Amino acid sequence: MRRTVDTAERASRLPAEDFAALEAIDARLRWLSAWTIFNANHLRDSRDGLKVGGHQASCASMTAIMAVLYFHALRPRDRVAVKPHAGPVLHAIHYLLGNQTRDQLERFRGLGGAQSYPSRTKDRIPVDFSTGSVGLGVAITAFASLVQDYLLAHDLMPQAEAGRMVALLGDAELDEGNIYECLIEAYKHEIRNCWWIVDYNRQSLDATTADRMFDRFGDMFATCGWRVLTLKHGKLQKAAFGRPGGRSLEEWIENCPNADYAALTYQGGAGWRERLLADMGDRPHVRDLLAGYDDEALSALMTNLGGHCVETLAEAFAIADDDVPTLFIAYTVKGFGLPFAGHKDNHAGLTNPGQMAALRERMGIREGDEWEPYAGLGDNAASSLRAFVASSPLASPEAGRTADPVATPPSLAAPTSPRQSTQGAFGRILLDLAKSGHPIADRIVTTSPDVTVSTNLGAFVNQRGLFRRKDVRDVFQAARIPSAQKWSAGGAGQHIELGIAENNLFLMLAALGLSGPLFGTRLVPIGTVYDPFIARGLDALNYGCYQDARFLLVATPSGITLGPEGGAHQSIGSPLLGMAQPGLTYFEPAFADELALAMRWAFEHMQADDGGSVYLRLTTREIDQVERTDDLWQADALRGAYWLKAPMEGSGAALAFTGAIAPEVIAAWHALIDDLPGLGLLNVTSPDLLHRGWSAARAARWSGRTPGRSHVETLLDALDPGAGLVTIVDGSPSTLSWLGGVRGMRVSPLGVDRFGQTGDLPDLYRAYRLDVDAVVEAAGELFIGA
Repeated sequence: MRRTVDTAERASRLPAEDFAALEAIDARLRWLSAWTIFNANHLRDSRDGLKVGGHQASCASMTAIMAVLYFHALRPRDRVAVKPHAGPVLHAIHYLLGNQTRDQLERFRGLGGAQSYPSRTKDRIPVDFSTGSVGLGVAITAFASLVQDYLLAHDLMPQAEAGRMVALLGDAELDEGNIYECLIEAYKHEIRNCWWIVDYNRQSLDATTADRMFDRFGDMFATCGWRVLTLKHGKLQKAAFGRPGGRSLEEWIENCPNADYAALTYQGGAGWRERLLADMGDRPHVRDLLAGYDDEALSALMTNLGGHCVETLAEAFAIADDDVPTLFIAYTVKGFGLPFAGHKDNHAGLTNPGQMAALRERMGIREGDEWEPYAGLGDNAASSLRAFVASSPLASPEAGRTADPVATPPSLAAPTSPRQSTQGAFGRILLDLAKSGHPIADRIVTTSPDVTVSTNLGAFVNQRGLFRRKDVRDVFQAARIPSAQKWSAGGAGQHIELGIAENNLFLMLAALGLSGPLFGTRLVPIGTVYDPFIARGLDALNYGCYQDARFLLVATPSGITLGPEGGAHQSIGSPLLGMAQPGLTYFEPAFADELALAMRWAFEHMQADDGGSVYLRLTTREIDQVERTDDLWQADALRGAYWLKAPMEGSGAALAFTGAIAPEVIAAWHALIDDLPGLGLLNVTSPDLLHRGWSAARAARWSGRTPGRSHVETLLDALDPGAGLVTIVDGSPSTLSWLGGVRGMRVSPLGVDRFGQTGDLPDLYRAYRLDVDAVVEAAGELFIGA
């Protein structure tokens, strides 16, 4: 469904004074955003000599869109992802609304000041979705709309509180593949209440965009069920088109290449006149039409595109006042109203002091009043505009949404089979929860990119069902065809099935993990993925963690332990990703009871004020479970490691391992114990927590705080200061090799540092030095040989 917004088809009409107010706000936002960036680059002291930046041109193309959106169209329950480079405009909006301080604006892009790009966790103004990684802030709004539908279907929020999920994006973001991965998934799930508003300035960082894409974007979205509204012309242009010669002008604009239009915009009225007369001066009435405009007016006419016309924008937003997903293609000029408007190099361009002084003079702002929100308007106009801002729907801050915590079971029972894999145990623990009737089971939402069955989510889905807004029956079950999977779907289901796109998985998890702050209801999201394919969606994973979304990521199978699948399906660096990613805590349990303990901890951590998301690296390898004589190991396991075999006091040797490689290490310990009496065996359940605790203790010393002793230091105190360690992990050896730096011990690190290949485990473990012989040999060289 595609249409071009025309002033003749007005869905509603605001009073003329309201349009005038919106135009005045547009000018305010353009000034304040430009001045904020100018101040950071030209007035604030530069101690390092680096350009601060700030994208004045990208702000200027968005100010009218954001003025009409924030001061007219948005409702309190709507949520917005703002184009990263328009961050200063968002700060200017909240400056007018009284939610932002001058101090924050003066420190824009400085330590403790307003952030470069809108940030939920770093900025002091209300930010619904962090943006910065191109395209991800757009796509998450579609998944947020799906989360809202989920909450509505489960009666977890009232219908009256439903809002729109809005994304403001630059047209260059439409080159990002994650946009289209998301679009496909959104179509499958029939998303609603979603607006994407494209700042179609037709310029990217390096150049103008391809002309042949003019119509294709709209076609793609229309094919996926979106309403497409094209805002190409403002009211000045439309009025000119109705005059004699106007039809020729309209045809010329329709056919003008992007690069030409941008260059002529930069050249101004004289340039426009020369080109228009050369191209169509011989057509009837064209010369007379152009003669009716001086150069300044002609420039204003030719840049009066739909995305800069508050009337056209207001009408378009009114047309879309329903739940149909809508793409607005708002034609704009990059750098509109600034000296470098249209110039191909303006993406990172900055106004110089002379240009800024001229702009200030044109705005009627006295020197020294640059930060005054309504400077240059005069008392009456300023008072009127201040009142208009105060009466806008977003002027009264919405009460902060607090999500009540979800009760967590006092413990999770581990499956009791004497031989099992952590992946199998994960599926069983979830199934038991689904059957338990515990309140947390009703808030769990699982999701997976077409690997639901192979990551052991199937039993949970059979118990709790797939989520769809409309009921979908399981045809195989209805036909009585035997299958272990029951794939009926409906509004009560608790699993969201995704296609094969890991980027979508992490955006889905991020949206689910923000349900508390966005919608006032906390969910407990659990997503499963093949461990090697975390890297496919790493940008989106980082994005979710950056805005403090809370979720449990279960990645399995992992390492070369997934032998027959070969190198493309074997993960090497994922433990290091887990350790390096802020906002994510990585566990790699070897045994089922460790997994149950970590999962219960994760449910608490995901809800804690100082908590975050959790990553479990699991395996399909079934191994013998250890017998426990007590629960004393549990506290240490939740701090990152515990002694599976405690060393003799002052021992000079220990083995340290993580995860699926446990049987080989335990067998090696038994083979070595006679030659190395007192040999310790350290089970590292979370290299991440262990390393983080050590780093925090060291930071305390450096910062003058009272240093505490880290858990890893306490554990290694049982060894002689000159002891040696053999570390073993089915992944990068760097995951554990750092242990030697804690007390200056000698280390022999075993792990995988090259691509794997197909094979059975005995062959692969021998080839990559993870078998019993490799551990014994490393220990012999390090301990006995020494």
